[in-house]
This record gives sequence, structure tokens and C-alpha cells, in this order.
Amino acid sequence: MVSAEIKSERLMELEQLLLAHRSGLRRSEIARRLGVHRSTASRYVDELSRSLPVLEDNDGRIGIDRNGYLNNIRLTIHESLALFLACRLMTDRTDRFNPHAAAALRKLGSSLAVFSPTIAAQIISEADRIDGSGARRDPAYLNVIETLTHGWSEGRLVELVHHSIHKNVDKAYTFAVYLIVPYAVGQSVQVIGKCQGEDNLRTFRIDRIVRAALTEAPFQVPLELDLVKLLGAAWGIWYSDAEPVDVELRFSAQVAHRVRETVWHTSQELTDMPDGKLVWRARIAEPREMFPWIRGWGADVEVLSPAELRQRMADEVHAMAELYTMEK
Repeated sequence: MVSAEIKSERLMELEQLLLAHRSGLRRSEIARRLGVHRSTASRYVDELSRSLPVLEDNDGRIGIDRNGYLNNIRLTIHESLALFLACRLMTDRTDRFNPHAAAALRKLGSSLAVFSPTIAAQIISEADRIDGSGARRDPAYLNVIETLTHGWSEGRLVELVHHSIHKNVDKAYTFAVYLIVPYAVGQSVQVIGKCQGEDNLRTFRIDRIVRAALTEAPFQVPLELDLVKLLGAAWGIWYSDAEPVDVELRFSAQVAHRVRETVWHTSQELTDMPDGKLVWRARIAEPREMFPWIRGWGADVEVLSPAELRQRMADEVHAMAELYTMEK
């Protein structure tokens, strides 16, 4: 007779074993790895199935359905707040309804119900807001982002069709998902990775992907690729193989205090001027990505460098002047 303690340890070992082997294991392989008889391994599989989403394919391979598998984590109240704020920010800065975000908040709220009922009630209320928000219900988009998530988590290539706005054409790619990131500038979610047959990384806006299908083909992220470092010099998500560009802006005294309040980029340097103005400097991978942010400050900012960015701002000012002159 196997003791309850040993049996519990075996079930935990089996769970980790199946999680480690995405393609699944046959009962004979499970028995060998656990060091038990095949019939005992079968009993363990049956028992584990009562609490976890265990699947068996036509080839007799047993695995865990990662769609239904729940990860258990322990969070402090401060960590819970950090997740709540991140989820709230994501749902506010994207225009597509995401039921997974609402479900995650409900679970987070429920877990805090006894410990902090006030915070729990607010988090659950936020989940209800997401469900009832005016965000677009887009089943095709949801299917695409779920497929990309599977490809990313399981290291499997994705066949996708992307719609080019500029060329107004659809093009098919075989894509390795390296990273999925939110992009506040465009109120969207972007996927970064590599297309089969291409050397350079690609970034796709997910709501422009028409459809996506998961393949069985595996991929490996290159060991030398450091995505954190790659995006470190980016203003948002635009990266470059070239050296970052020095950007220098001069803000008026009226907004200098507001600029000082925020770290807009990790490389920024601030210099206070005698007249109350503020000079802001940073090294940016692609300064063009900053243009909407700079334009948002209006006449309270002057682009000092680089010259290309200054000229673009000047062209924008002239175009706006003509527009408003014509309307008079």
C-alpha cells in the first residue's frame, strides 16, 4: 500500500513531468520516469485528471491542456495592486475587448475577498466595467491573439495573414513569436518576432492580422538575442540595429515642472536654464516614434536636434498654420 504522502508526491511529480513535455508522454514512458508499474502510472493519470485538465490524443500521448491549466501564485497586497494597475492600464489603452483581462481581475479580486474586502470589491467592479465597456467585440482578433500566445508559450511557429494598410494587401507569413507587448501610442498590442526566410525582426500590429493558425513546427529564440536590451533605447517599440540618436528638446517654463515629474526615458538628462526653461536630452533608437508625443506639447517645446526631427516639426507647424489660416 502506497502511503498518502508518497502518492501526493507522485502526483505532483507527474504534473511537473507532463508540463515539461509539451508533446505528451505515453503511459509506458510515465511509468519508467516515475519508477512505477504501468498500471500504477495509469491510476496516477486517472487521479490527476480529476483535478487537472489532462488530455490523451489518438496516439496515446498524455499531456496537460495549457488552456485550462491554472497556475497557482501567492501575492502580497502590493503585488496584487501592481497587477491590477497593469491590467487596468492595458484595457484602457487598447480598443478591443479582452475577456481574459476581466476574468483575471475577477480571480484577483476573489483571492483578496477575505484579506481585503474593500480592494477586492473595487477590483471585481473593474472587471464588470471591462465586460460592459464600449470596447469592440472582435472574435477574430481574440482568436489571433490567443493563437499567438500559444505559439509564444509553446515555442511553435504560427501561420498568419497580415493586412498592410499602406499597400492594402494581405500577405501570408510563417512567424516565430518572440514577444507580445502593449503599445500605448497606437492603443494596440504588437507582436515582435521573425518571419521564416527573413533575417531581421518584424513587428506586427495584432489587430491587422487577419487570421492565424498554430503549427507543429518548433522554433528557438536565438540565445544572443536580448529583447530587453534591444527595446531599451526605444521610445516605445521601434528598435534599430544602428546606434541610438541623441534627441534634444527645449521645454518652456510653463511646462518644465510637468516634464520633470516623469521619467520619460531611461536615458534622459535634464538641464535647468536660467530663464526657467528646461532642456531634455535622451538617446533614442528611432526618434520618429517620438513625434506624436513631441507634437502634443505644442508651442511649449522646441526640437533642437536631430536636424531631421526638427525639420519634420517645422513642416508640421507650417501645415497647421496653412490649415487654420484657410479656415478663417
